[in-house]
Amino acid sequence: MALDYLKDESGEGQAPGTVNGGDLELLDAYSRAVVGAVKTVSPSVVHIHVRSNSEDGRSHGGSGSGVIFTPDGFILTNSHVVHGAWQLRVALADGREMGAQLIGEDPHTDLAVIRVTGSDLPAATLGDSAALLPGQVVIAIGNPLGFQATVTAGVVSAVGRTFRSQSGRLIDNVIQTDAALNPGNSGGPLVDSRGQVVGINTAVIAMAQGLCFAVPINTAKFVVTQLLAHGKVSRSYIGVMGQTVPIPRRFVRFWKLEQMSGILVAGIEEKSPAAKSGLEEGDIVLSLDGKEVTDVDGLHRLLTAERIGKAAVMVVLRGYERLEVEIVPGEAK
Repeated sequence: MALDYLKDESGEGQAPGTVNGGDLELLDAYSRAVVGAVKTVSPSVVHIHVRSNSEDGRSHGGSGSGVIFTPDGFILTNSHVVHGAWQLRVALADGREMGAQLIGEDPHTDLAVIRVTGSDLPAATLGDSAALLPGQVVIAIGNPLGFQATVTAGVVSAVGRTFRSQSGRLIDNVIQTDAALNPGNSGGPLVDSRGQVVGINTAVIAMAQGLCFAVPINTAKFVVTQLLAHGKVSRSYIGVMGQTVPIPRRFVRFWKLEQMSGILVAGIEEKSPAAKSGLEEGDIVLSLDGKEVTDVDGLHRLLTAERIGKAAVMVVLRGYERLEVEIVPGEAK
């Protein structure tokens, strides 16, 4: 009996269970993209060994991942990987192992910078996380459970998420991905198909599958400049959980806005400057002291240490109303 339903458009037969040429080409292209990205970034991925003391004074070990971002040995990783460590050792992809020093950490974004002594080290290229789109292919590289240089691939599930870090702090604007992460992946790079780092892997949700999170590399770039200059990130805070959202077109037209996005207030901390100011959940923040706010990273850049204790005017959309709210940023702890 002829299996006409297995014939392709050319009339050629196709065996059950096989993939047609177009699909094979797509799969090959996907494989080449992943292989190329891994080949580009893997030399920059390191395994971090940590010694620290527990609350009872006992010494214990831990590990995580990191990525070299300058040829002279600066490495990005997670704050929770290196926090409280009295010894840091780094294993490079080429097998070398050396001591490292903590340059600074920022628990608010769960990011840290450490450094090893060296020159001409393989440095990864930092990309642009603002250009990420849901569905885009991403690759996670790290050392889960001690298995060095492990690669997992997936897609960007969502951007602009808010996530509570291990320290209990809320991290805004994180990337959600289904690229599998496990203990030890923390601090490793999330990479796009061009081999550019677009995020720093930070966490998974226990007992869930395909729910993994990374801090956007654009956030990391800001944090890195502060850590290299001051060893910490001094900032003010207002106490909102924010998410970048598009502004409805009817509001853009009615209020003649030049910006197309703002920050949705998804939650407000009790007794915070935002709570005292009268901000409400559901408000869309447009500006702070006359400067447009189009995304969460932009608001973070405006909340500098200089604003602590100084009144500022925040413009928000509340329903169809455009309101001005006075807010006095506090000091981030």
